[in-house]
Amino acid sequence: MRVLAALSGGVDSAVAAARAVDAGHDVVGVHMALSRTRDEFRTGARGCCSVEDAGDARRAADVLGIPYYVWDLSEQFEQTVVADFLAEYAAGRTPNPCVRCNEHIKFAALADRAQALGFDAVCTGHYARIAVHDDGSRSLHRAADAAKDQSYVLAVMGPDRLARAMFPLGEVAAKQEVRAEAAARGLAVSAKPDSYDICFVADGDTQGFLRERLGAQPGDVVDTDGGVVGRHDGAYAYTVGQRRGLALGRPAPDGRARYVLEVRPATGTVVVGPPELLTVRGLVGRDAVWFGSAPVDAVDCLVQVRAHGTPLPARASAVGTDVEVIVPVGLRGVAAGQSAVLYDGDRVLGQVTVDRALR
Repeated sequence: MRVLAALSGGVDSAVAAARAVDAGHDVVGVHMALSRTRDEFRTGARGCCSVEDAGDARRAADVLGIPYYVWDLSEQFEQTVVADFLAEYAAGRTPNPCVRCNEHIKFAALADRAQALGFDAVCTGHYARIAVHDDGSRSLHRAADAAKDQSYVLAVMGPDRLARAMFPLGEVAAKQEVRAEAAARGLAVSAKPDSYDICFVADGDTQGFLRERLGAQPGDVVDTDGGVVGRHDGAYAYTVGQRRGLALGRPAPDGRARYVLEVRPATGTVVVGPPELLTVRGLVGRDAVWFGSAPVDAVDCLVQVRAHGTPLPARASAVGTDVEVIVPVGLRGVAAGQSAVLYDGDRVLGQVTVDRALR
Protein backbone atom coordinates (compact mmCIF):
# COMPACT_ATOMS: atom_id res chain seq x y z
CA MET A 1 0.00 0.00 0.00
CA ARG A 2 0.96 3.63 -0.43
CA VAL A 3 1.07 5.03 3.09
CA LEU A 4 1.37 8.62 4.23
CA ALA A 5 3.14 8.70 7.61
CA ALA A 6 2.41 11.73 9.76
CA LEU A 7 5.75 12.66 11.39
CA SER A 8 5.29 15.01 14.34
CA GLY A 9 8.97 15.05 15.22
CA GLY A 10 8.39 12.79 18.22
CA VAL A 11 9.40 9.23 18.95
CA ASP A 12 5.96 7.64 18.52
CA SER A 13 5.32 8.81 14.98
CA ALA A 14 8.90 7.95 13.95
CA VAL A 15 8.62 4.35 15.17
CA ALA A 16 5.13 4.00 13.67
CA ALA A 17 6.52 5.07 10.29
CA ALA A 18 9.44 2.66 10.69
CA ARG A 19 7.04 -0.21 11.31
CA ALA A 20 5.05 0.73 8.21
CA VAL A 21 8.28 0.58 6.19
CA ASP A 22 9.14 -2.82 7.72
CA ALA A 23 5.70 -4.08 6.70
CA GLY A 24 6.62 -3.48 3.07
CA HIS A 25 4.50 -0.40 2.42
CA ASP A 26 5.51 2.46 0.14
CA VAL A 27 5.83 5.15 2.82
CA VAL A 28 6.10 8.92 2.46
CA GLY A 29 6.62 11.11 5.53
CA VAL A 30 4.87 14.42 6.06
CA HIS A 31 5.17 16.94 8.88
CA MET A 32 2.14 19.14 9.56
CA ALA A 33 3.12 22.76 10.23
CA LEU A 34 0.23 23.89 12.42
CA SER A 35 1.58 27.10 13.94
CA ARG A 36 2.05 30.46 12.28
CA THR A 37 4.96 31.13 14.68
CA ARG A 38 6.46 27.66 14.98
CA ASP A 39 9.63 28.79 16.77
CA GLU A 40 7.49 29.70 19.80
CA PHE A 41 5.57 26.44 20.10
CA ARG A 42 7.80 24.25 22.22
CA THR A 43 9.08 24.80 25.74
CA GLY A 44 10.75 21.58 26.89
CA ALA A 45 7.99 18.97 26.84
CA ARG A 46 5.24 21.53 26.25
CA GLY A 47 3.79 22.28 22.86
CA CYS A 48 4.68 20.93 19.45
CA CYS A 49 4.97 21.98 15.80
CA SER A 50 8.15 23.98 16.34
CA VAL A 51 11.04 24.34 13.91
CA GLU A 52 12.85 21.86 16.16
CA ASP A 53 10.07 19.32 15.62
CA ALA A 54 10.15 19.75 11.84
CA GLY A 55 13.90 19.17 11.89
CA ASP A 56 13.54 16.06 14.05
CA ALA A 57 10.90 14.72 11.67
CA ARG A 58 13.18 15.31 8.68
CA ARG A 59 16.08 13.50 10.36
CA ALA A 60 13.81 10.55 11.19
CA ALA A 61 12.70 10.34 7.56
CA ASP A 62 16.35 10.38 6.45
CA VAL A 63 17.17 7.46 8.78
CA LEU A 64 14.18 5.53 7.45
CA GLY A 65 15.08 6.35 3.85
CA ILE A 66 11.65 7.74 2.95
CA PRO A 67 10.65 10.93 1.13
CA TYR A 68 9.74 13.81 3.42
CA TYR A 69 7.52 16.88 3.00
CA VAL A 70 6.18 19.68 5.17
CA TRP A 71 2.54 20.62 4.69
CA ASP A 72 1.45 24.01 5.97
CA LEU A 73 -1.91 23.45 7.64
CA SER A 74 -1.61 26.42 9.97
CA GLU A 75 -4.52 28.31 8.44
CA GLN A 76 -6.89 25.35 8.80
CA PHE A 77 -5.62 24.77 12.33
CA GLU A 78 -6.22 28.39 13.35
CA GLN A 79 -9.66 28.51 11.70
CA THR A 80 -10.89 25.23 13.16
CA VAL A 81 -9.06 24.05 16.28
CA VAL A 82 -8.00 27.38 17.79
CA ALA A 83 -11.17 29.19 16.75
CA ASP A 84 -13.32 26.39 18.19
CA PHE A 85 -11.29 26.47 21.43
CA LEU A 86 -11.91 30.19 21.87
CA ALA A 87 -15.58 30.06 20.86
CA GLU A 88 -16.33 27.16 23.19
CA TYR A 89 -14.71 28.81 26.22
CA ALA A 90 -16.45 32.10 25.39
CA ALA A 91 -19.75 30.19 25.40
CA GLY A 92 -19.05 28.72 28.85
CA ARG A 93 -18.09 25.26 27.59
CA THR A 94 -14.92 23.19 28.06
CA PRO A 95 -13.56 21.89 24.74
CA ASN A 96 -10.84 19.30 24.16
CA PRO A 97 -8.59 20.72 21.41
CA CYS A 98 -6.90 17.34 20.81
CA VAL A 99 -10.29 15.88 19.85
CA ARG A 100 -10.95 18.79 17.49
CA CYS A 101 -7.45 18.47 15.98
CA ASN A 102 -8.01 14.80 15.24
CA GLU A 103 -11.41 15.63 13.77
CA HIS A 104 -10.50 18.63 11.60
CA ILE A 105 -6.77 18.27 10.91
CA LYS A 106 -5.26 14.79 11.29
CA PHE A 107 -8.24 12.82 10.03
CA ALA A 108 -9.87 15.42 7.81
CA ALA A 109 -7.47 17.86 6.18
CA LEU A 110 -4.54 15.43 6.26
CA ALA A 111 -6.45 12.25 5.42
CA ASP A 112 -8.52 13.88 2.68
CA ARG A 113 -5.42 15.35 1.06
CA ALA A 114 -3.69 11.97 1.30
CA GLN A 115 -6.61 10.28 -0.43
CA ALA A 116 -6.64 12.90 -3.18
CA LEU A 117 -2.94 12.18 -3.79
CA GLY A 118 -3.58 8.46 -4.13
CA PHE A 119 -2.45 7.21 -0.72
CA ASP A 120 -4.25 4.18 0.65
CA ALA A 121 -3.77 4.93 4.34
CA VAL A 122 -2.53 7.46 6.88
CA CYS A 123 -0.13 6.13 9.52
CA THR A 124 0.20 7.89 12.88
CA GLY A 125 1.85 7.21 16.22
CA HIS A 126 -1.41 7.13 18.15
CA TYR A 127 -1.90 4.40 20.75
CA ALA A 128 -5.06 2.58 19.71
CA ARG A 129 -5.96 -0.66 17.97
CA ILE A 130 -7.96 -1.37 14.83
CA ALA A 131 -9.75 -4.71 14.45
CA VAL A 132 -10.63 -5.89 10.93
CA HIS A 133 -13.67 -8.19 10.80
CA ASP A 134 -14.63 -10.96 8.37
CA ASP A 135 -16.93 -8.64 6.40
CA GLY A 136 -14.11 -6.13 5.97
CA SER A 137 -15.51 -3.64 8.48
CA ARG A 138 -13.27 -2.13 11.12
CA SER A 139 -13.68 -1.24 14.76
CA LEU A 140 -11.64 1.02 17.03
CA HIS A 141 -10.31 -0.40 20.30
CA ARG A 142 -8.25 0.71 23.27
CA ALA A 143 -4.48 0.29 23.02
CA ALA A 144 -2.74 -2.59 24.73
CA ASP A 145 -0.98 -0.05 26.96
CA ALA A 146 -3.85 1.40 29.00
CA ALA A 147 -1.64 4.21 30.30
CA LYS A 148 -1.03 5.50 26.75
CA ASP A 149 -4.42 4.67 25.23
CA GLN A 150 -5.67 7.43 22.90
CA SER A 151 -8.91 5.89 21.69
CA TYR A 152 -10.79 8.62 23.60
CA VAL A 153 -9.42 11.43 21.42
CA LEU A 154 -9.65 9.31 18.25
CA ALA A 155 -13.33 8.36 18.63
CA VAL A 156 -14.44 11.47 16.75
CA MET A 157 -12.81 10.23 13.51
CA GLY A 158 -15.71 7.92 12.63
CA PRO A 159 -15.77 4.72 10.57
CA ASP A 160 -15.00 6.21 7.14
CA ARG A 161 -11.67 7.68 8.19
CA LEU A 162 -10.90 4.69 10.38
CA ALA A 163 -10.99 2.62 7.19
CA ARG A 164 -7.95 4.59 5.94
CA ALA A 165 -5.98 4.74 9.20
CA MET A 166 -3.01 2.77 10.55
CA PHE A 167 -1.91 2.72 14.21
CA PRO A 168 1.20 0.49 14.34
CA LEU A 169 1.75 1.16 18.07
CA GLY A 170 -1.61 -0.15 19.21
CA GLU A 171 -0.24 -3.48 20.41
CA VAL A 172 2.80 -2.04 22.23
CA ALA A 173 2.80 -3.08 25.89
CA ALA A 174 4.65 -0.01 27.23
CA LYS A 175 6.16 3.25 25.98
CA GLN A 176 9.62 2.08 27.03
CA GLU A 177 9.47 -0.47 24.20
CA VAL A 178 8.97 2.32 21.67
CA ARG A 179 11.93 4.31 23.00
CA ALA A 180 14.14 1.20 22.99
CA GLU A 181 13.11 0.41 19.42
CA ALA A 182 13.83 3.97 18.33
CA ALA A 183 17.29 3.82 19.88
CA ALA A 184 18.00 0.49 18.19
CA ARG A 185 16.99 1.98 14.84
CA GLY A 186 19.30 4.95 15.30
CA LEU A 187 16.48 7.48 15.63
CA ALA A 188 17.74 10.51 17.55
CA VAL A 189 14.27 11.20 18.98
CA SER A 190 14.44 8.07 21.16
CA ALA A 191 14.95 10.14 24.33
CA LYS A 192 12.93 13.21 23.31
CA PRO A 193 10.33 14.20 25.94
CA ASP A 194 6.68 13.63 25.10
CA SER A 195 4.73 16.77 24.34
CA TYR A 196 1.75 17.44 26.56
CA ASP A 197 -0.84 20.07 27.42
CA ILE A 198 -2.37 22.23 24.70
CA CYS A 199 0.09 22.54 21.81
CA PHE A 200 -0.79 26.15 20.98
CA VAL A 201 -0.49 27.21 24.64
CA ALA A 202 3.17 26.23 24.97
CA ASP A 203 3.72 27.93 28.34
CA GLY A 204 0.77 26.07 29.88
CA ASP A 205 -1.03 29.29 30.88
CA THR A 206 -4.46 28.58 29.39
CA GLN A 207 -6.13 31.41 31.34
CA GLY A 208 -3.51 33.85 30.08
CA PHE A 209 -4.04 32.69 26.49
CA LEU A 210 -7.81 33.11 26.79
CA ARG A 211 -7.44 36.53 28.42
CA GLU A 212 -5.12 37.69 25.63
CA ARG A 213 -7.49 36.52 22.89
CA LEU A 214 -10.86 37.27 24.52
CA GLY A 215 -10.01 40.27 26.67
CA ALA A 216 -11.00 41.05 30.26
CA GLN A 217 -14.68 40.42 31.02
CA PRO A 218 -15.12 41.00 34.77
CA GLY A 219 -18.03 39.41 36.58
CA ASP A 220 -19.27 37.88 39.82
CA VAL A 221 -18.57 34.56 41.47
CA VAL A 222 -21.73 33.55 43.32
CA ASP A 223 -22.79 30.71 45.63
CA THR A 224 -25.81 28.49 45.03
CA ASP A 225 -28.06 31.04 46.77
CA GLY A 226 -26.92 33.80 44.46
CA GLY A 227 -24.75 35.58 47.01
CA VAL A 228 -21.64 37.24 45.60
CA VAL A 229 -18.52 35.61 47.09
CA GLY A 230 -15.87 36.89 44.69
CA ARG A 231 -15.00 38.53 41.36
CA HIS A 232 -13.29 37.28 38.21
CA ASP A 233 -11.74 38.77 35.05
CA GLY A 234 -13.51 36.42 32.67
CA ALA A 235 -15.98 33.56 33.16
CA TYR A 236 -14.34 31.85 30.18
CA ALA A 237 -11.33 31.04 32.38
CA TYR A 238 -13.33 28.67 34.59
CA THR A 239 -14.60 25.16 34.11
CA VAL A 240 -16.88 22.83 36.02
CA GLY A 241 -15.03 21.04 38.82
CA GLN A 242 -12.33 23.70 39.18
CA ARG A 243 -11.16 24.49 42.72
CA ARG A 244 -7.89 26.37 42.40
CA GLY A 245 -7.64 29.97 41.33
CA LEU A 246 -11.12 31.02 42.47
CA ALA A 247 -9.79 33.77 44.81
CA LEU A 248 -13.01 33.86 46.82
CA GLY A 249 -13.34 36.79 49.16
CA ARG A 250 -15.81 35.09 51.48
CA PRO A 251 -15.38 31.52 52.79
CA ALA A 252 -18.21 29.02 52.84
CA PRO A 253 -20.24 29.04 56.10
CA ASP A 254 -19.12 25.48 56.86
CA GLY A 255 -15.49 26.25 55.99
CA ARG A 256 -15.34 23.63 53.21
CA ALA A 257 -13.73 24.12 49.84
CA ARG A 258 -15.96 25.25 46.99
CA TYR A 259 -15.82 24.19 43.37
CA VAL A 260 -17.10 25.62 40.10
CA LEU A 261 -20.56 24.14 39.48
CA GLU A 262 -21.66 26.20 36.50
CA VAL A 263 -20.50 28.91 34.12
CA ARG A 264 -23.15 31.34 32.85
CA PRO A 265 -21.65 33.28 29.93
CA ALA A 266 -24.81 35.32 29.29
CA THR A 267 -24.44 37.06 32.64
CA GLY A 268 -20.70 36.51 33.08
CA THR A 269 -21.38 34.61 36.30
CA VAL A 270 -19.46 31.71 37.82
CA VAL A 271 -21.42 29.56 40.31
CA VAL A 272 -19.53 27.75 43.07
CA GLY A 273 -20.63 25.27 45.70
CA PRO A 274 -19.80 22.15 47.71
CA PRO A 275 -18.20 19.12 46.03
CA GLU A 276 -21.25 16.86 46.35
CA LEU A 277 -23.12 19.08 43.87
CA LEU A 278 -20.59 18.17 41.19
CA THR A 279 -22.04 14.67 40.94
CA VAL A 280 -24.75 14.30 38.28
CA ARG A 281 -26.80 11.35 37.11
CA GLY A 282 -25.76 11.53 33.49
CA LEU A 283 -25.49 13.75 30.43
CA VAL A 284 -27.08 14.67 27.13
CA GLY A 285 -24.76 14.67 24.13
CA ARG A 286 -25.01 16.05 20.60
CA ASP A 287 -23.20 15.57 17.27
CA ALA A 288 -22.97 11.80 17.73
CA VAL A 289 -20.36 9.81 15.81
CA TRP A 290 -21.08 6.07 15.69
CA PHE A 291 -18.82 3.21 14.61
CA GLY A 292 -21.65 1.26 13.05
CA SER A 293 -25.37 1.93 13.20
CA ALA A 294 -26.75 4.16 15.92
CA PRO A 295 -28.45 2.02 18.58
CA VAL A 296 -32.22 1.80 18.17
CA ASP A 297 -32.79 0.80 21.79
CA ALA A 298 -30.98 1.73 24.98
CA VAL A 299 -27.59 0.04 25.19
CA ASP A 300 -25.50 -0.87 28.22
CA CYS A 301 -21.97 0.47 27.86
CA LEU A 302 -19.12 2.30 29.54
CA VAL A 303 -18.77 6.08 29.31
CA GLN A 304 -15.57 8.11 29.61
CA VAL A 305 -15.63 11.92 29.73
CA ARG A 306 -11.91 12.74 30.04
CA ALA A 307 -8.86 11.61 28.11
CA HIS A 308 -7.51 9.68 31.08
CA GLY A 309 -10.74 9.43 33.05
CA THR A 310 -12.21 6.29 34.56
CA PRO A 311 -14.83 4.59 32.36
CA LEU A 312 -18.10 4.10 34.24
CA PRO A 313 -21.06 1.75 33.63
CA ALA A 314 -23.80 3.58 31.77
CA ARG A 315 -26.92 3.18 29.67
CA ALA A 316 -27.12 5.21 26.45
CA SER A 317 -30.24 6.02 24.45
CA ALA A 318 -30.80 8.00 21.27
CA VAL A 319 -33.33 10.76 21.90
CA GLY A 320 -34.04 12.38 18.56
CA THR A 321 -30.71 13.74 17.36
CA ASP A 322 -29.30 13.71 20.90
CA VAL A 323 -27.90 10.88 23.02
CA GLU A 324 -28.86 10.53 26.68
CA VAL A 325 -26.35 8.74 28.89
CA ILE A 326 -27.45 7.66 32.38
CA VAL A 327 -24.70 6.73 34.86
CA PRO A 328 -26.17 4.86 37.88
CA VAL A 329 -23.14 5.48 40.11
CA GLY A 330 -23.12 9.16 39.25
CA LEU A 331 -20.74 11.21 37.15
CA ARG A 332 -18.59 13.92 38.69
CA GLY A 333 -17.70 17.27 37.19
CA VAL A 334 -19.29 17.05 33.74
CA ALA A 335 -18.88 20.19 31.64
CA ALA A 336 -20.61 21.12 28.41
CA GLY A 337 -18.19 20.85 25.49
CA GLN A 338 -16.38 17.77 26.78
CA SER A 339 -16.17 14.65 24.65
CA ALA A 340 -18.04 11.62 25.99
CA VAL A 341 -16.94 8.32 24.48
CA LEU A 342 -19.01 5.15 24.76
CA TYR A 343 -17.31 1.75 24.94
CA ASP A 344 -18.33 -1.89 24.83
CA GLY A 345 -15.42 -3.32 26.80
CA ASP A 346 -12.39 -1.96 24.96
CA ARG A 347 -14.30 -1.32 21.69
CA VAL A 348 -15.41 2.20 20.87
CA LEU A 349 -19.14 2.38 20.14
CA GLY A 350 -19.35 6.10 19.52
CA GLN A 351 -18.68 9.62 20.67
CA VAL A 352 -20.81 12.64 21.56
CA THR A 353 -20.09 16.20 22.65
CA VAL A 354 -21.63 16.95 26.05
CA ASP A 355 -24.46 19.46 25.73
CA ARG A 356 -25.59 19.47 29.36
CA ALA A 357 -25.46 17.48 32.55
CA LEU A 358 -28.50 15.69 33.98
CA ARG A 359 -29.00 16.60 37.61
